Amino acid sequence: MSSIRDRMNKLRGLTGDNGPVEQREEAVPLVLADEAEELSSSWEPLGVRMLQNDWGSFLIRRRVYPLPYRHGHHQLSDLHLYAPGLNAFHPGQPAISAGQILFLDLETTGLGVGTGNVPFMTGIAYVEEERFVIEQLLIRHPAEERAMLAHLKQRVERHSYLATYNGKTFDWPVLAGRYIMNGLGRAMADPKHLDFLHPSRSIWRNTLASCRLSHVEEERLGIFRVNDLPGSEAPARYFRFLSDNDPGPLAEVFTHNELDMLALACLAVRFGLLLGGGLGTALEYPEGSEELLRTGLWLERMGMQEEAERLYDRLIHTDPSPSWCLPLAARDKKCGNWQRAVLLWQKAANSAEQSQLPVNDAHIELAMYFEHRSKDYERALHYTEHALELAMKRLSLYRNDPKRRSEVDAIRKRIERLRRKAGRYHA
Repeated sequence: MSSIRDRMNKLRGLTGDNGPVEQREEAVPLVLADEAEELSSSWEPLGVRMLQNDWGSFLIRRRVYPLPYRHGHHQLSDLHLYAPGLNAFHPGQPAISAGQILFLDLETTGLGVGTGNVPFMTGIAYVEEERFVIEQLLIRHPAEERAMLAHLKQRVERHSYLATYNGKTFDWPVLAGRYIMNGLGRAMADPKHLDFLHPSRSIWRNTLASCRLSHVEEERLGIFRVNDLPGSEAPARYFRFLSDNDPGPLAEVFTHNELDMLALACLAVRFGLLLGGGLGTALEYPEGSEELLRTGLWLERMGMQEEAERLYDRLIHTDPSPSWCLPLAARDKKCGNWQRAVLLWQKAANSAEQSQLPVNDAHIELAMYFEHRSKDYERALHYTEHALELAMKRLSLYRNDPKRRSEVDAIRKRIERLRRKAGRYHA
């Protein structure tokens, strides 16, 4: 088959009009060592070689970095120092060492996790002695996928943790589907994931324009790629190779994937450092109040209560703005820290009353606190009446907004209830 469509049908497990190909276990090696094909000279500039196992052959590109190598703000040797902090992802497990982590990143023909999405390049990386080894596994046609998956299985089983960026939702489900499609069943149990997309979103979703890996590494890891191929263009390069058998355009895909692997290692250092108590010593505090707050909230969710409180105290004593008061007060309310929650609501309420476009969330929270917890109906009424004033001011700007009118009606009902309660309280 020479057309792209025919080749992609083969990758999906189809052969023209003949229907699905029967998937079965192979009892003998697909390619004998003395029958292995030789790579054409066109592959030499890419630095790849052919690797064989009992399932056949595929291509592999191996890159080795010394651990003192610095990539952006971090050295790869920092993995040894800060990997133990990553235990917070899986509490109760023995301390994580750098050598237990396998980094994984796929280059696929599409974006979904369905059977039609094929990982044509699988990047893996690991610490081996004093080296950081990157292996990039490439399949040139469907017959090579099973051999590639067998090699990957061996690598995964040698490591206790799988570090990815959205791998729990994307990379690993894609691979699990390919094992099934190749007749290998569920060849491996789900690994213990270290998925760095989720903490990235938790900390930076409101401070960075995007939480894409390439953007996070530039804004927070000090990594600046030059003439990097966008990941979205990698499938087109592979399709071009399928069309003309020229591997040259794949060189930039290899480079892009390699940089992704290095960025994953640096993220492991970064989050291991945060979880290991290195903020403020090995790593400077975030400059903005939003990132400082979100870092604290994430650390708290990861079980690092003392570290989180240290950040909250720093926030309170160094940033006079009220922008962070409501989310921190919401955290305190949930945890029962009412004293600080009330102070934060009062600070936010004072700021709202001076704003041209005020919100009354803090006033409502204070009204509920004084009504239901302190039973101080007069103060609850005071904050509710101020909340009504702010709501009316917003309603004047959004006259036809039914949500604003509903809010005003609800506040008026609260005022009537509090006036009755305050009257009974004085009786």
